[in-house]
Amino acid sequence: MITAQPGHKLRALQAGARDFVSKPFDLVELKTRIRNMLEVRLLYKQLQNQRAELEQTVQERTAELRESEARYRSLTELATDWYWEQDENMNFTKVSGPVLEMLGIQVSPLVGEGDLRVANWNEAERKALQDAIAARQPFIDLVFSRSAPNGTVQKFRVSGEPMFDSSCRLIGYRGIGVEITGEGKTI
Repeated sequence: MITAQPGHKLRALQAGARDFVSKPFDLVELKTRIRNMLEVRLLYKQLQNQRAELEQTVQERTAELRESEARYRSLTELATDWYWEQDENMNFTKVSGPVLEMLGIQVSPLVGEGDLRVANWNEAERKALQDAIAARQPFIDLVFSRSAPNGTVQKFRVSGEPMFDSSCRLIGYRGIGVEITGEGKTI
């Protein structure tokens, strides 16, 4: 915008002007201002392009992450009888498969929501599992057993690991398990 009228400057700015050159203008100053405006415009365009590329990368990585997560879940379900997660109070928050039924764990309506009754576990093996959890230690292939209602002994192998938040506070456990009763028999 080139103007000699001070009142026109405000209207010009409101209309989208970016800079002013006063009369009489200096050619070197004019070229410098034009070069600066072109450079700002170029940088703005580069920023828009980088933002678009970043958004595309985020979308691609998010899709890859979702695919990886789906693959992980599928493999977990194929490799185990169940997957489980517990919160910091050791209440089950996620279970896949019949984990509660297989382990003889029942939610007791008499005790209160979230409280569990455990039926017929081998107490020494159960204590080993509870000790590992209390020590916030991972456990791999821990075998434990329980007596089923029909009198047979069921054996299970379970692995789990503690989960921590970004400030290293325990937020629960997650793991996998499989029933190994009769493992080694030909089917």
